[in-house]
Amino acid sequence: MSQLQTDTEAATAKQYHKPVSKKAISAPKALNEAYDYERPSSFSRGLRLDIKGVTILLISGTASVDEAGRSVHEGDFRAQTWRTYENITALLEAEGATWKDIVRTTCYLRDIERDYAAFNEIRTEFFKQQGLNPLPASTGIQAILCRPDLLIEMEAMAIFESDRG
Repeated sequence: MSQLQTDTEAATAKQYHKPVSKKAISAPKALNEAYDYERPSSFSRGLRLDIKGVTILLISGTASVDEAGRSVHEGDFRAQTWRTYENITALLEAEGATWKDIVRTTCYLRDIERDYAAFNEIRTEFFKQQGLNPLPASTGIQAILCRPDLLIEMEAMAIFESDRG
């Protein structure tokens, strides 16, 4: 392949490459930004992607953290799970979304053997409260979380039409 062909193909690719619109999701009244922590962490609470009339929300791992960045409900798995749902709800609401827009969750439990039954009970109750049908796709994983006092962390993905009113 000649240099001219390579340069022409690169110019053509550049011409058609249009970056996806990205915006950080923020809900500081519910939980603060990770870069504001006492020991800052470099990630967004979530990203909003707008692609050809479709919005995708990618919610980062969210846990039982308050608006000042402190872990809350230490040692209480059930309370931490409810707070995690509240925090994700606040992030969704910040972008005009609800749990009905969630298509996938990934749930990280510190001790899946001990806590899965309680988690599933709370998740079932929460999803019923939200009126979800169908339920989101979901994965449950046992994991060591970023703070020793956290017992659960959850990430989520929502998709909806950008122009809904």
